[in-house]
Amino acid sequence: MTGFRSLSSGLRALQPAAFGADPSGERLARIRRSPHFKDGVFLNPGGEARTRPSGSSVELAKGFLDKDTRPRRAPQGTVPVHATTLADISRPPATGLRLTWMGHSSVLAEIDGRRVLFDPVWGERCSPFAFAGPKRLHPVPMPLAALGPVDVVVISHDHYDHLDMPSIKTLAGTDTLFAVPLGVGAHLEHWGVSADRLRELDWHEETKVGGLTLTATPARHFCGRGLRNTQHTLWASWSVAGENHRIYHSGDTGYFEGFKDIGADYGPFDATMIQIGAYSEFWPDIHMTPEEGMRAHLDLQGGTPAGVMLPIHWATFNLAMHPWAEPGEGTVAAARAEGARAALPRPGEPFEPTAETVPSEPWWRAVAAAPVGGWPDVDVHTGASKKTAAEGPADTAGDVPGNAAEGSGEAAAVPAG
Repeated sequence: MTGFRSLSSGLRALQPAAFGADPSGERLARIRRSPHFKDGVFLNPGGEARTRPSGSSVELAKGFLDKDTRPRRAPQGTVPVHATTLADISRPPATGLRLTWMGHSSVLAEIDGRRVLFDPVWGERCSPFAFAGPKRLHPVPMPLAALGPVDVVVISHDHYDHLDMPSIKTLAGTDTLFAVPLGVGAHLEHWGVSADRLRELDWHEETKVGGLTLTATPARHFCGRGLRNTQHTLWASWSVAGENHRIYHSGDTGYFEGFKDIGADYGPFDATMIQIGAYSEFWPDIHMTPEEGMRAHLDLQGGTPAGVMLPIHWATFNLAMHPWAEPGEGTVAAARAEGARAALPRPGEPFEPTAETVPSEPWWRAVAAAPVGGWPDVDVHTGASKKTAAEGPADTAGDVPGNAAEGSGEAAAVPAG
């Protein structure tokens, strides 16, 4: 038995630090007391959710390797990133609320005099390894160290495209606090964040930071970073309420009726940040399509097209089989259909959701392969729609099966969740 423990300890020592740490001690005891934890796992709202790809693994592999659709899963040119500067974010927002989407699910929210950073991922790959895994499709808009002081970092769950060890280690050297779902604090402590800077919450629990109330709210997803998925860390969406404004970050989630309850309890929101990318018919329960994301936004607003929806979880990493531009196009179409207001900033472009105007240009079209028949000419605000001539870069010859072009971010090695 002693030899077995030594072997086990030796294997743990060989694991990448990015795997993090499993909860133990009082943290694990608290997890076991959670009303959302049963038979060794956290339970999803709305019943059991399929957390692994359904259908044939052969069909899944064929989809990822398909030579006709694969080139469209990455931009065909340089993504037009807004080079965020300190001048962009040093002046207080005129309305008291400003959002800066940094790519994927990373958002800097300046709300009622405080600064909240959601799911900071500044790494080159969302993977435990520097040499494999989905690669960034555009550079970060600004260095993490240049972001300035942050009052609280909010983490939605522990998948690599939301919880990035290098980013956390950089932030561990600051004075920021961290609000995380139950169990996720074990990873952060493993990477150097002191326990007194952690606010670890179960669903519907709240913490206060400088006049803001942060509440962990339900989501329909799963967790896991290492070789063993213990399901001992929770996933969450988040409500953040200040004196004058309210915002919501979905994290990763499938659509479920609980959005209506979240909206009734904590909304309505001036802005919602909603996951609308990396969806697939192979995992329909844990990620939303743009149409489902818009439905969630409306649910959160009490069924009315109030506030602004910011689409997140797209454009930065190639994590699914849909075309790279499809989440953006789907958001435009869904907003038009519902008469809702969607913000379409370039990565790094600050905007104020309650201002008279928000970014609304489909910027991705300049660097995406155009669909057959051309791009729809859609005005998000008026709903006008017509077809334009197909003018777009041709598919890159280098992005063929077995030889992904540099920077394609192909997701074949390490699924990020």
